[in-house]
Amino acid sequence: MKKQLVDLHIHSTCSDGFYSPQELLAMAADKGLTAVALADHDNVDGISAAQQAGKALGVEVLSAVELSTLWYDYYDMHLLGYGFNQQDPYLIRQLSEFQEYRSGRNRQIIARVNEKLAGENRQPIDADTVRKLAGGTIGRPHIAQALREAGYVTNNEEAFVRYLIPCNVAKRYFPMDEAIGLIHRSGGIAVLAHPPYITRDRQKLEKLVAELIPLGLDGIEAYNNGSNLEDTDWLIKLARKHQLIITGGSDFHGDPGSNIEIGSGFREMRIPYACVEEIRQALKSRNKVKETRFQDNQKS
Repeated sequence: MKKQLVDLHIHSTCSDGFYSPQELLAMAADKGLTAVALADHDNVDGISAAQQAGKALGVEVLSAVELSTLWYDYYDMHLLGYGFNQQDPYLIRQLSEFQEYRSGRNRQIIARVNEKLAGENRQPIDADTVRKLAGGTIGRPHIAQALREAGYVTNNEEAFVRYLIPCNVAKRYFPMDEAIGLIHRSGGIAVLAHPPYITRDRQKLEKLVAELIPLGLDGIEAYNNGSNLEDTDWLIKLARKHQLIITGGSDFHGDPGSNIEIGSGFREMRIPYACVEEIRQALKSRNKVKETRFQDNQKS
């Protein structure tokens, strides 16, 4: 019997991906994936379209989001939310504020890049052109693509080194406790994304996870592009030690020239359907706790 495989971390044009939700689902179906989760950055706009496409193609689609967070000395830590109500008004309002900031930030980055280009006696890149390349929310990879197409750089790495890093504008972050609370409030569970990108020091990572558990952390993304087989094994053991669930995903954006593939990343990952089942069980447990608390409050 063929093993059911999933990808619970992909991005669309609704954040900084290069494919629409519908295109992503067609790619997932071609890969033979059983389930996916559209986890756009600070954005849930594409989930409904992905679920509709998934229904037609026979691919299960989980609601998901990737939040940019900070916790003391850790900046730009990513937190994945799963199984929440994507139409929750409070969630939508909070994410809309982030999207507005992100939009303003990207305009500022384009302006700074154009100042640098002017200093090199080069023509500016056009914000509308970048917007068309994105097909949705602009991200720095789309600005890099515009620089490539203008012939100013040969690849994304050069675009970041020469222009995007020097011209960067500071990001805004959710405090980690607020991010976890936001996901829980909308009915979901919270999972720490690609831990090796936070720190490769296992002792520090275990300490961090222990700090986040009292805040409500539900799981760890054990299958990720930053982990080899040994790392994944260690992350699974870490999760089990703290009674956390495990998830996995490719973090696929579809950048031109990238060797990350939907469903497998660049390390030929094989993410089992058991991860979806763990998410379901965690959601069931969290909802049961919520119901018990509600009943206790009604009695008191």
